[in-house]
Amino acid sequence: MFKNRWITSAVFAGLLVASASAVAQSDPRVFFVAPKDGATVSNPVHAVFGLDGMTVEPAGTMTAGTGHHHLIVDGGPLPQGTVIPATETSLHFGKGQTETDLTLPPGDHTLTLQFGDGAHRSYGPEMSQTITIHVK
Repeated sequence: MFKNRWITSAVFAGLLVASASAVAQSDPRVFFVAPKDGATVSNPVHAVFGLDGMTVEPAGTMTAGTGHHHLIVDGGPLPQGTVIPATETSLHFGKGQTETDLTLPPGDHTLTLQFGDGAHRSYGPEMSQTITIHVK
């Protein structure tokens, strides 16, 4: 009887750990598939965007849990609710694109992937990733 309780407790504990891991992994996040942080790259720089826990939709879609990517060159994440500007260094992917090619001058650059809602408002630093690359 004691042996069965131990097995039951062990199985229950394992299920709790597995459930906690599943919850931790379900937090929404954006990330660079490519290039990798610290990479040395050549022009054109091919960037591929990743997303977990939310859905990419075109600009204008205002459904909860959706949005689109923005790429900020040599700048950082924006506070939640801030409208992401459209400039030469703040690129919008409002058609739902998940990759791009860009030409950058030689040297070190930061790339910040910022996820924004259908009105181009930032989901905040929690929904961004900044990497550093070196362009040959």
